Amino acid sequence: MSKRYDYDLFVIGGGSGGVRAGRLAAALGKRVGIAEEYRFGGTCVIRGCVPKKLFVYASQFGKSFEDSAGFGWRAGPAEFDWPTLIANKDQEVSRLEGLYRKGLESNGADIFESRAVFEGPHDIHLLGTDRTVSAERILVATGGVANLLDTLPGHHLCITSNEAFHLDSLPKSIVIYGGGYIAVEFAGIFAGLGVMTTLVYRGDHILRGFDHDVSALVQETMIKRGVRVVLNRHFTKVEEGGVFGRQVTLDDDTLLDCDTVMLAAGRLPYTAGLGLEKAGVETGHKGEIKVDAYSRTNVPHILAVGDVTDRMALTPVAIHESMCLIETEFRNNPTSPDHDMVATAVFSQPEIGTVGLAEYAACMEYERLDIYLARFRPMKNTLSGRNEQMVMKIVVDADSERVLGVHIAGPEAGEMAQTLAIALKMGAKKSDFDRTMAVHPTAAEELVTMYQPSYRVVNGKRVD
Repeated sequence: MSKRYDYDLFVIGGGSGGVRAGRLAAALGKRVGIAEEYRFGGTCVIRGCVPKKLFVYASQFGKSFEDSAGFGWRAGPAEFDWPTLIANKDQEVSRLEGLYRKGLESNGADIFESRAVFEGPHDIHLLGTDRTVSAERILVATGGVANLLDTLPGHHLCITSNEAFHLDSLPKSIVIYGGGYIAVEFAGIFAGLGVMTTLVYRGDHILRGFDHDVSALVQETMIKRGVRVVLNRHFTKVEEGGVFGRQVTLDDDTLLDCDTVMLAAGRLPYTAGLGLEKAGVETGHKGEIKVDAYSRTNVPHILAVGDVTDRMALTPVAIHESMCLIETEFRNNPTSPDHDMVATAVFSQPEIGTVGLAEYAACMEYERLDIYLARFRPMKNTLSGRNEQMVMKIVVDADSERVLGVHIAGPEAGEMAQTLAIALKMGAKKSDFDRTMAVHPTAAEELVTMYQPSYRVVNGKRVD
């Protein structure tokens, strides 16, 4: 590397993707600097996946206490303490942040607790110390930010998922705007903790983009658990007042009273004010950084990974992209990230685990599909008396018998999706599923015991 630069690689953003790239490059003996303006760990560790799943666990205990009665348990009245959850969550997040820092420090990377912006193609200005450094390569891994809907009157009276992790007290009533995974997950969390919860979404069903049989079950179960779901509506304004302190007006003039309003209308690439124009880096209409198959921008020595590229906003994907980038840039082994057959989970209640194509998406690519669909009550719900069901769905190319997608809604769906992803990545056929012995009694055995298709889809139309 040329010594005329301060660093071989400078990373802007200390989330999962940026930290992984910085740590690996430093371990190779490269001079690495990394700047983070908030806390190391990024969205996932600090204000996303990790604290959210801890909240999901907390919200499920009330249901578990109720279900235990059918199995012979007699427990006294349960009490929940919000400050205890917040304190313990903060402790775990701090522990993980420390591990991220340690990985960088132990490999010799220079850490800057500062916002960093471009001053030119090779120059980065650190606002915290009013210092400018240079780098031969620069990686942008700033992630995404919550969409604040800043054209909505009264948006400043609302919280996002960021603030939801730091509320001083548990709301008594909340209205959540959005129908994606963040909105749905928090609706389940707050409802499970006893909060009167309303979900408002502009579409005709929640979780657009997921297989409809799975999203339909989640919506149905949410309603059974007391979440009020208002569809085909959007906010027109939010005001102080009403019965509980906040009042939301919908586009049909319906008024919703609550003490907390949460905006969960998606996330946007975090590029505002980054100075990308000074480096000549091209961005898209949402502010996303445009990259090629090797995470390079139109300025070849400036790279980008993770949510800021708006390719696939998942933590493991950002990490994978960073590992491929290190192979390409520093190991002379050009490696392109593989975004095919990526498994994902939604920690809704019930949970979703999915990998591969949904039925509607498969219809666009394949002429004939065989669909295997099972809907049943999990064994745990029998003695508990809980009338909630589970869905498992397999989408198969009828001509090649290749399994194109598997979609599950129910207990431990995410865990199943991770294992299924291996099989689908290897190109498993339906016959491979059929000749696999079932593990009994489990819910997952349904995946290998659906021998006849529930229906066929030909040229996008269902044939029973």
